[in-house]
Amino acid sequence: MGACSLQMMDTEVAQILNQLPARISDVLDRRTREAPDHPALIESSGEWSYAQLAHVVATTKLWLISAGVRPGDRVMIVFENCRTFVAILFALGGLDAWPVLVNAYLSSREIDQIREHCGARLVIYTSGVSPRAAEHARRHAGEVKILPELGQVAIGAVNTEAMSEPVYADGAQQVAALIYTSGTTGKPKGVMLTHKNLLFMAAISARIRRLGPDDRIYGVLPMSHAVGLSVVLLGSLISGAAVYVTPRFDPIAAPTTLAKEGITVFLGVPAMFGQLLQYAKLRGFKSLDFPALRIISSSGAPLQASIKSPIENLFGLVLHNGYGVTECSPTIAQTRVDEPRSDTSVGKVFPGVEFRLIGREGRLARDEEVGELQVRGPNVMKGYYRAPDETAAAIDREGWFNTRDLARCEKGNLFIVGRTRELIVHLGLNVYPGEVEAVLNAHPAVVRSAVVGKTIEGDEQIFAFVQPSPGAGLTAKDLAQYAAGQLASYKRPTRILLVPTLPMTPTGKIIKGELTKMAAQTGQVRDVT
Repeated sequence: MGACSLQMMDTEVAQILNQLPARISDVLDRRTREAPDHPALIESSGEWSYAQLAHVVATTKLWLISAGVRPGDRVMIVFENCRTFVAILFALGGLDAWPVLVNAYLSSREIDQIREHCGARLVIYTSGVSPRAAEHARRHAGEVKILPELGQVAIGAVNTEAMSEPVYADGAQQVAALIYTSGTTGKPKGVMLTHKNLLFMAAISARIRRLGPDDRIYGVLPMSHAVGLSVVLLGSLISGAAVYVTPRFDPIAAPTTLAKEGITVFLGVPAMFGQLLQYAKLRGFKSLDFPALRIISSSGAPLQASIKSPIENLFGLVLHNGYGVTECSPTIAQTRVDEPRSDTSVGKVFPGVEFRLIGREGRLARDEEVGELQVRGPNVMKGYYRAPDETAAAIDREGWFNTRDLARCEKGNLFIVGRTRELIVHLGLNVYPGEVEAVLNAHPAVVRSAVVGKTIEGDEQIFAFVQPSPGAGLTAKDLAQYAAGQLASYKRPTRILLVPTLPMTPTGKIIKGELTKMAAQTGQVRDVT
């Protein structure tokens, strides 16, 4: 059971839980009193101290009220990482409204699906800092406004038919973020993460990394996703640290930023570290010197040894590893700063979180035996929004969440060995084959398709096998262009392979195992787009 792997005593975890603020916006209160002038958020265009951030949040709350936002309303934010987003996020939390976090890189179809499903009262676009968000705002006829503290944003029309959700007397039980995953069916699933979920994750992740006011964290992971939100943003602010906020990763600009800004903690995904290796190789660098940097860590996708060891040689630091899922806010396991590992284990289970591995015939797996990973703790989501059946299938009556991932435990350390679901993690972001297949199958010249993943240089690539209609004259380029209009860039197939038939079982089910073998036999490829 998971209790044997906890790194903090239960009493210490309980003490941290008891001391958590009620809402995510409340993390600013203590820091504003103790160090009002300390930098909180830094961008290339300027910075806000803790006192300035608190002031902007307060004025943003008044603006949101005047715009018609009520407690329990869902307010959708289409954005890339920026200070404006953080102010809106905290302001909504303080109003007991639900921020719906949407990456501006999602396609129009995906954003429309989310808007419809969540029943947003209002949609806000960070158009001043994100060209992608501005494009979506124009399509939705959003009104551009220049706000004194926030700068340029675009606002959609108020949805007068939106119904607000009940508001809990205990603010910690309110939903602090609604984050959508595509789901295995291709339909969006809204993961409801409470203030308690996110603050627990922030406090414990900060504790195990020993974050403090002297730290400067590289905020490059998308805050529209759970790790960028809870671990990077909230974990930093709850510690009194500063976050260097950047909208996207650039392997050429990143080394300059790490050095110039005195970054002490860099959390990324394997693909980012892979790009840095390629950059260093092109420039002929054998090592990179960042005197302030003390922690580098990978999450979001399986970390390959071919990435870990070269990065450690390049940086002169241990590359830590972690594992989680959105439904768990997201961290489930993390290697510890004081227990570096030379392998690709994801480390010990998060303090305060229980786990169990269910093996064959539903029994508990033995040590070093593979089983399906289930977890329980303060990090587990409230549920899927407007999907009680899917929530019940994911979380049992005792509170155990089934990750559908396969793992083994060796002396308290977890190793993720596979998935019982078909999720592909590309560039640190979840891609569900069913969603991609649904788009490809909608093409009039496609009979059927199947999507599998293939790991190349530490990142899973998306391989689509497509059976076209006879005589249709369909090309891979045609399909790539078609998919580009329907899917976010990170969900588009890396390679499209046209085949005369797909391997099928007698009952008509596509045999994906054979396709995975076929993908493994193909060479390394460039994106078809």
